[in-house]
Amino acid sequence: MSVAAAASSGSGPRLRGRLRHWWLRRLAAPMGHSLPQRRLFLIPTRFGLGWAVLVVVLLLFGINYQNSLAYGLAFWLFSVGVVVLLRGWLNLLGVVPELRMPREAFAGGEARLKVLLRARRDRTALELHCAGVRGRGDILDGRGETELALPVPRRGVQALPWLRIESRWPLGLVRVVAWVHHDAELLVWPHPLEEDEPAVHRGGADLEASDFEGLRRFQPGDSPGRVAWKQWSRTGVLATKAFSVPPHRQLWLDYAACRGDPERRLSVLCARVLAHHRAGDRYGLRLPGLTLAQGEGEIQRRRVLDALARFRPTRPEGGA
Repeated sequence: MSVAAAASSGSGPRLRGRLRHWWLRRLAAPMGHSLPQRRLFLIPTRFGLGWAVLVVVLLLFGINYQNSLAYGLAFWLFSVGVVVLLRGWLNLLGVVPELRMPREAFAGGEARLKVLLRARRDRTALELHCAGVRGRGDILDGRGETELALPVPRRGVQALPWLRIESRWPLGLVRVVAWVHHDAELLVWPHPLEEDEPAVHRGGADLEASDFEGLRRFQPGDSPGRVAWKQWSRTGVLATKAFSVPPHRQLWLDYAACRGDPERRLSVLCARVLAHHRAGDRYGLRLPGLTLAQGEGEIQRRRVLDALARFRPTRPEGGA
């Protein structure tokens, strides 16, 4: 009986969530398309409700007391309200929103999400809302851009909430609201955790050339300290000593070699990846069930960090 009650109590919120998602999807416009008129909603503000009450009061006052001034003021305020509704509705009609995902985001920081807005004519005072973060932007010369700093407390693949665009322009009597649905996902890398005694050396890109490689013909501009003077005294030919930079290290970043809980291990590996990338080393990654071959450069950095972000640690046998 208790199991059935628990199942029914758990299915209720899921059903309500599905119904809400289905209803919002019917109300929302797709990302990358212009906002149509049937997807714009006019929601009165407190100021707008007060404006409407004032019009009704003035109209009743004019009827009761046959006051032409009250009639004129009531109809004038009503006309202004109608014009404001039309202007606010046109301010959002036809706007095309587009998302630009951030290149990188670390857990515990912020993801800089860019929203591009396009329209045939200028628009003003557009507000964008996503995951509790608000931005403001205008469209000038057919194009506008707004950046939203979304907090990302944990790593992994995270679905972005839908975007809400609204406008209170010009007088704030109503909010013209439009929801925009999308299927974008944000990949959040682990938070880099520096070790107390990092084992990462300064790579060859930061070291001086110290390995003697041989002699080459002297060229103008060579340092006098590297000229082979003894060679010149014997042969009469100026030569310069050539040195090579020490080669980069080739190493493996191993999940099993780290200590601590899974999230701490991933954070340590993330910090090592960043350090080895700066040093110019050639490195690979070993995770339970996944091995990435050694490589270097920006492509290898992103491949390894993406693997760390997507990694799902398995529970030990016998665990709860």
